[in-house]
Amino acid sequence: MKLLATLVFLVALASLLKPTHADSTSNSAGMLFIANQFDHTANLIDLSSRKAVAKIGVDVNGHEVVVSPDHKFGYVPIYGNSGVGKPGTDGATIEVIDLKSARAVRIIDLGKPVRPHQARFGPDGLLYVSAELANAIYIVDPASGKVVGEAPTGDTESHMFVITPDGKRAYTANVGPGTVSVVDLQNRKTITVIPVAKHVQRISISPDGKFVFTHDQGAPRIAVIDTATNKLARWIDLPASVYSSAPTPDGKFLIANAPSGKAFVIDLSSEKVAQTYPIPEAIGEVAVDAAGNYAFISCPAKGTIEVLNLRSAKLEDPIVMTPGVDGLQWIPGIS
Repeated sequence: MKLLATLVFLVALASLLKPTHADSTSNSAGMLFIANQFDHTANLIDLSSRKAVAKIGVDVNGHEVVVSPDHKFGYVPIYGNSGVGKPGTDGATIEVIDLKSARAVRIIDLGKPVRPHQARFGPDGLLYVSAELANAIYIVDPASGKVVGEAPTGDTESHMFVITPDGKRAYTANVGPGTVSVVDLQNRKTITVIPVAKHVQRISISPDGKFVFTHDQGAPRIAVIDTATNKLARWIDLPASVYSSAPTPDGKFLIANAPSGKAFVIDLSSEKVAQTYPIPEAIGEVAVDAAGNYAFISCPAKGTIEVLNLRSAKLEDPIVMTPGVDGLQWIPGIS
């Protein structure tokens, strides 16, 4: 009887000592490819262990990253050593990383200093890059590394952009002017420029391509642009201003990060905040895995990647890196 009582006590004690946060390795798989502005590196994180498996040196400074559709190569546009609209060096290249060998293998020269910031692959396999000083999106053949065209944005400080699922249009967030440009990628021309706010930051698009979201930097709200009309349709009001966002793959939620130190999960059916989580000051980026199980939020000042378990609605232990972590992309693995 004493042995049985002891066993019961130990089981009860283990239950009481069980952590209240989600297991930091629960059901997370794949990898993160991350740019670090401050130490001029591109980093690979294995999410099964939450550990860095590679750190590759790049030029000054890479802010954003993209991975090729076959998951063999990572691309880091070299922006320069300043922020958008501020004086500093003007980058003119994109560094290409072989993800399997974890080394830089090529430099794509864009021909002139344009402060390339964000890169995305289109459904056509071409690489599209924001060429901020050229007020354009450059179009690059990743096989040859040559610029094969450019599409004007019709405004300045076109810092970030999204591409519609059919690959026909891009939408750029123009920071200083506070506008969003609609760009015809096939005919390589500006369709229209949409006034939004005094200043905006970053941009995301719903998985079905029906709505584009950008973030008012002067008020706690997100602009919702209807891509059928290319007009500002409405606002999503929030408790605090946010910097960037990313939708879940099912299109039900939008994950947004706030410089004041909050992460919001927004229900897009009601356009209301469903959950709020405390995180460090967040002026980085948000990435969501393909299953919609996890959101990853970079916090440059703190040097962490915050890990939000969307299925259990818990904030897990962060991935601790170094200050400067910024652009990131989730991938299922390396080919």
